[in-house]
Amino acid sequence: MAAPLRPPDELPEGSLDALIGSSGIRRIHVLAWRDLDDPEAGGSEIHAHEVARRWADAGLEVTFRTSHAAGHRTSIRRAGYRVVRRAGRYLVFPRAVAGELLGAHGRRDALVEIWNGVPFFSPLWAANPRMVFLHHHHELLWPMVLSPGLARLGSFLERRIAPPCYRNTPIVTLSESSRASLIRDLHLPSHGVHVVEPGIHPRFSPDAGRFPTPLVVAAGRLMPSKRFDVLIRAVTEVRRTVPDTRLEILGEGYVEEDLLEVVAELGADSWVDLRGHVDDDELVAAYRRAWVVASASASEGWGMTLTEGAACETPAVATRIPGHEDAVEHGVTGLLADDERQLADHLAGLLADDDRRSAFGTAALARSARYDWDRTATEAFRVLASTARRGP
Repeated sequence: MAAPLRPPDELPEGSLDALIGSSGIRRIHVLAWRDLDDPEAGGSEIHAHEVARRWADAGLEVTFRTSHAAGHRTSIRRAGYRVVRRAGRYLVFPRAVAGELLGAHGRRDALVEIWNGVPFFSPLWAANPRMVFLHHHHELLWPMVLSPGLARLGSFLERRIAPPCYRNTPIVTLSESSRASLIRDLHLPSHGVHVVEPGIHPRFSPDAGRFPTPLVVAAGRLMPSKRFDVLIRAVTEVRRTVPDTRLEILGEGYVEEDLLEVVAELGADSWVDLRGHVDDDELVAAYRRAWVVASASASEGWGMTLTEGAACETPAVATRIPGHEDAVEHGVTGLLADDERQLADHLAGLLADDDRRSAFGTAALARSARYDWDRTATEAFRVLASTARRGP
């Protein structure tokens, strides 16, 4: 009889190489809705890429199965791992499962599912070793991106149908506040939900230069849940007391036209800059010149833009939601707002207080040193390895 599964914290400490060597896992298949090259890729796709590339560097054969990405080939190798893109945004779920059942992606020793709203239901058809990345509960997102009928269906699937299927599958999420939300809202068992914090790329680092006048920077996909319209209106209020304040929004997405209408309605063309997609160097430069990095998002698993800004010694002002509550230490590395009025008040207060803003930036930089992608990849694999049965 096989030995029982072991909790991740009972596995021996050590490097990723050591964990791989003792696990018996050599080939991992990852199922995901989107790929890093997808035009709407965001923090979830960055997270998956950073983990997959480190697993590949450690000698694992990693196959990443996802949907079509416009303008990109159906099969590529990236950073040492294989990417297979077949089917559209909805058909990717049944076709990826069928591909696994038929062996179309080759042999595997372990399966990793990225549950991004709609699950692949891997516990129903895949044996251990197996785990799931689930960054956050999507309850608030369904009505923002789908028609009312489909939103109710998506919510019912996520809240009622899927959770019982995953009760015996380890879930990896990014923050303690997201873990609490998954346990409370999806009724997932507490012993099965593990926190592995994301990392920060070394390119995010401080620089002496700041914009000469107050500058708020926000980054992310232009989609309803990010609520950039709320942030624009908040900065409009800020300008009543800090009149030279400017706002830069970095990213692209399907609500760009809606945001341009908000800018026109408020007569904000002279101080709001929708910069669209920017490369890595421009993103770092924007964080460095910002006085504050902001997010008005309604739902996040973490708040990667906030900790990237922190690594550039820039404090944050953000909504108080799961994920943000861990990415920002309220009153130390930035401020969390309970509503739109408080978001504007926090921004105005911090922009007007040089000493407090400097102290927050120094604390944010110090705290950012704890976030490391190598550690993320190692600890995520530790959870996966805990599902590999060992023994006679």
